[in-house]
Amino acid sequence: MTLFLGLLLAGLSALITQVGFLLRERGAVAAPDVDVRHPVATTVGLFRQKWWTIGYALAVVAYVCHVGAMTLAALSLVQAVLAGGLVVLGVVAERFFGFHLERRQWAGVVLTSVGLALLAITGEARSGQDSADYSVAAMLAFEAALVGIGAALILSSRERRKSQQGVLLGLSAGLLFTMTHVAVKALSGKVDTTLVEVLASPYLYLAILGGVVAFFASARSLQLGPAVPVIAVTAIAGNASSIPAGIIVFGDPVGSHTLEVAVRMFAFVLVIAAAALIPAPVRAALGDGPAKEEAADDRDDRRDERDAEAHDADRGQDEAHDRHDTGRAPGEHELVGAALAAPSRGRSA
Repeated sequence: MTLFLGLLLAGLSALITQVGFLLRERGAVAAPDVDVRHPVATTVGLFRQKWWTIGYALAVVAYVCHVGAMTLAALSLVQAVLAGGLVVLGVVAERFFGFHLERRQWAGVVLTSVGLALLAITGEARSGQDSADYSVAAMLAFEAALVGIGAALILSSRERRKSQQGVLLGLSAGLLFTMTHVAVKALSGKVDTTLVEVLASPYLYLAILGGVVAFFASARSLQLGPAVPVIAVTAIAGNASSIPAGIIVFGDPVGSHTLEVAVRMFAFVLVIAAAALIPAPVRAALGDGPAKEEAADDRDDRRDERDAEAHDADRGQDEAHDRHDTGRAPGEHELVGAALAAPSRGRSA
């Protein structure tokens, strides 16, 4: 029952996460550019956008479900279910957000379903507090690797095109989310300890740090890259790194005999591979081929125009004020001219 509840919470988290991501993308595009040098102003600018706020509220609910799932079930199994959330992403993006899924994306739906079914019917997974035991050495090594790769992706994104920057930042955000998930999973084993012991744990602050950096990286990736590919890449990076984290750090079992191990490993790989088939839905009205590329360029141009408009807003108001004054001045001169001209016409007569 504990395992079933954990998987149910993971499924709810997957559904809510993808809807929240799509809503946050709408808000992020309309918000001022993310600037980590001004974190408070950036955060305020994001939350002033209605869709970002609604999407983030959903993300909080999804994360509560995620933490609950990690408390009740093995991390690798929870992340496998979350990987199936990309199926939800494809369906919701097409039905409600105006994207179009091609055959390749729908093939991902079928393969993900098969992979999740194999995971559900094979093997026994640890649940409850037994699933939170971990190796300290493996934890430190894995978390350090995630931080290093995530930082490298953020730094390498600076010299790329906007769409490439979005993908790289999405990859980085996915890895940093995993860093946070691993730390939270370690903390979930301390539910029977005092609050002071939890506050003294370095994993709490590691989770907070990873969450903050991932927040800004994810927001910026949604501003720079096409929505669904960036969201899919973020999810793929998170799931592809969390499943081995569960096995390596927390010792999640993959089976009790050779056949079971082979089937479960195949199921894990199938879920991740199927997720990779859903990275490129496009707006339904865009058509195919070069039109897609032109649409992506147009989107970048619209973002540039939005930035220019925001940058020149004050100057535009000043110019409008000047034009108003300029337009009013000739009116006054015309009245004076008319008053002076009237006596002249009278004298002539």
